[in-house]
Amino acid sequence: MQARGPLMIEHRLIERMLTIVKDGLVQIEETQKIDPLFVDTAVDFIRTYADRTHHGKEEDILFRELNNKGLSEVDRRVMNELIEEHLFGRTTTKALVEANTRYRNGDSSALGDVTRHLHTLVDFYPKHIEKEDKVFFPASRAYFSEAEDKAMLAEFRDFDQKMIHEKYTSVIDALEK
Repeated sequence: MQARGPLMIEHRLIERMLTIVKDGLVQIEETQKIDPLFVDTAVDFIRTYADRTHHGKEEDILFRELNNKGLSEVDRRVMNELIEEHLFGRTTTKALVEANTRYRNGDSSALGDVTRHLHTLVDFYPKHIEKEDKVFFPASRAYFSEAEDKAMLAEFRDFDQKMIHEKYTSVIDALEK
């Protein structure tokens, strides 16, 4: 398997979650009510899996390695766009958390904000994933030898093995405060 393989497999799981969120949005819009726990679950998935685990491998490993290569102007531009898109996803998710907290605390006007942020995320991620799968990953493959690609794949595995410990250490740290 090439290093981009696990990233593309992760995209499929993210797409499955987006389908669940879309279905949840239909329910929210029909009932004009939000299950804050549903939003918490979606946020946890986005933050832990899509952002920290998936984007972490992209930013901390793939993009780091590509920065050591002589990227074409086009490939550098696309990589920078992806980094900006990751930041957009984080900012939108943070706004979603804030709106969900307001809703949970009785602010019914937050319903529109929660819905808007969920729509933003389900509209944003498929385009982002398509850019990575169909444009950036194939182009970036040309910059690596077979040995470099295998080394990245091994580093991806090491990164994943540490994630569960990082996640639950942060949970305990937060609970202890």
